[in-house]
Amino acid sequence: MSIAEVVRELGFATTILSGRHYNLLLQVTNRCNMKCSFCDFWPNGVSPRDELSVGEFRDLSRQLTGLGRFLVSLEGGEPFVRPDLVEIVRAFSEHHVPVLFTNGWYVTEENARALFDAGLAQIGVSLDYADARRHDAKRVLPGAFERVWNAVELLKAAAPHGGKQVHIMTVLMRDNVDDLGPLLEMSGGRGIGHVVTLVSTRGYRRGKGVDHVPEPGISARLLELWRRHPHWRFWRQYLEKMDAFLSHGAMPACRAGLQSFNIDHVGNVSPCVEKIDRIYGNIRTESLKRISERLATQRDGISTCQDCWTVCRAFSQFMGRGGSLRSWADMVGRMRSQ
Repeated sequence: MSIAEVVRELGFATTILSGRHYNLLLQVTNRCNMKCSFCDFWPNGVSPRDELSVGEFRDLSRQLTGLGRFLVSLEGGEPFVRPDLVEIVRAFSEHHVPVLFTNGWYVTEENARALFDAGLAQIGVSLDYADARRHDAKRVLPGAFERVWNAVELLKAAAPHGGKQVHIMTVLMRDNVDDLGPLLEMSGGRGIGHVVTLVSTRGYRRGKGVDHVPEPGISARLLELWRRHPHWRFWRQYLEKMDAFLSHGAMPACRAGLQSFNIDHVGNVSPCVEKIDRIYGNIRTESLKRISERLATQRDGISTCQDCWTVCRAFSQFMGRGGSLRSWADMVGRMRSQ
């Protein structure tokens, strides 16, 4: 790890320990070449000229630095539809930890190398089924499955730390629970990581009646897979609480708006991606500091919300208030595994 990477990550760890905001979800675009049923972004895109510009992202990065050091999740839509994606990554990489999520379709040897040269810390490629037929059908684009694995190889070859900086991202649904074991075998065999997030069906514009959460009673099964596959890069506590969420049992208070927040493709700030309709301000017209203070103090109904149990919520949950020793053990150990 370079000195610059060490300094960046130490700053990020210090921000977590301080109990301040440290996690930003950022949709750089809503546009996408795929039409996944569980995603509500691609039907709600805008013209490229109306999206946040690279200059605005640079200004956002400076404002974030005034609050601390952030994990910045660059998402879509499909981020690669933006020709300036490398410069967006560069805008955040000096002081923050940029990670990127993609469907893999547009990854090339050239842009993969350029992204890591610009300071990208980690990239996740979406894959939900262990066979091409079902994955391609979910993405409504033939060839999507093949493009995932092509992207993985290109990204792994371009990353300074190889497979440590690449992972598969799987949306866990009722109809792909049995795929998870084979998917983990696939990613493990390629020397990359794996992350699993529970599908959201109760957030804003979610729950179209097509995708369903798994039935309760899967935590033990998931934890066994977690133990068998050390490249599953996430907190064990996330899986331990899965059954409680699925059965509407006792869950911790949500910390959206306290440790994390969301900024969409036109600059609107909301507590989380599931409440993207609750706009607390826009970075084009108001300082992020003022908006973040509003987020932290005007949280009516947010702390009691139990609409989702996604990985972005869990990240804020387990590292909130500085994190526990157990949470830090998984973050320092699990998150850096092959």
